[in-house]
Amino acid sequence: MTRDKHRWRAVWIIVAVLVVVVMALAGYGLAGPILGLPGFAPSTTRPAAPASPTPAQTTGPTAGDVRALLDSIPVKGRASYTGYDGSPAYWGMWEDTDGCSTRNLILARDLTQVAYRGHTSCVVNSGLLLDPYTGTIVDFQYGAGPGQSDAIQIDHVVSRQNAWVTGASAWTAEQRYAFANDPLNLLAVGTAVNQAKGSGDAATWLPPNQAFRCQYVSLQVQVKAKYGLWMTRAEHDAIASVLTHC
Repeated sequence: MTRDKHRWRAVWIIVAVLVVVVMALAGYGLAGPILGLPGFAPSTTRPAAPASPTPAQTTGPTAGDVRALLDSIPVKGRASYTGYDGSPAYWGMWEDTDGCSTRNLILARDLTQVAYRGHTSCVVNSGLLLDPYTGTIVDFQYGAGPGQSDAIQIDHVVSRQNAWVTGASAWTAEQRYAFANDPLNLLAVGTAVNQAKGSGDAATWLPPNQAFRCQYVSLQVQVKAKYGLWMTRAEHDAIASVLTHC
């Protein structure tokens, strides 16, 4: 009997030690891989407040409202390019909001299946973009290698250069910062299509994805009206032509 008592006592000690070991492994996310159980490793997804919708996804003004707004925008020739500086520093790109850069806020807003660099980081680590300009899917992965972070750029729907020659040359630094970081004027898009657009206005460039053109020119009209910018006749007429089909 005494021998049996010692045997059971030894068994319980072994069981207790195993329990402690498993709990320790679970704390480091190792219990799952070792024991064939679901892992307990920390998620790389950072909990975040619901992202605001892409400007193109919001209900927004009707086509009639946009046409009326378009009619309120002055039509003039381009101003001089003299003094233009397109550097990010000159325009305050990308300004931090609550400790997070505007670029990462727009990536978080426009991408789906977003994961962050860590629990306390707002830097987007990965996600999928339905590129509004092309209608294609872009797989985003954070990194310095080709096809990683550089696969997506944040486009100014009304470009900085176009803004400059239609009124922004007289702006203060604060006005430039507001314009350059305004979510209304920003879209995450594929790098190649953004580079093809360059600084073009609606008279020289429209998204290849024709289904997005109504939203695109609507955003341009809203931004120009918001910041008191004017349009050239060619730009105005190109936008008016698109709006007739919206």
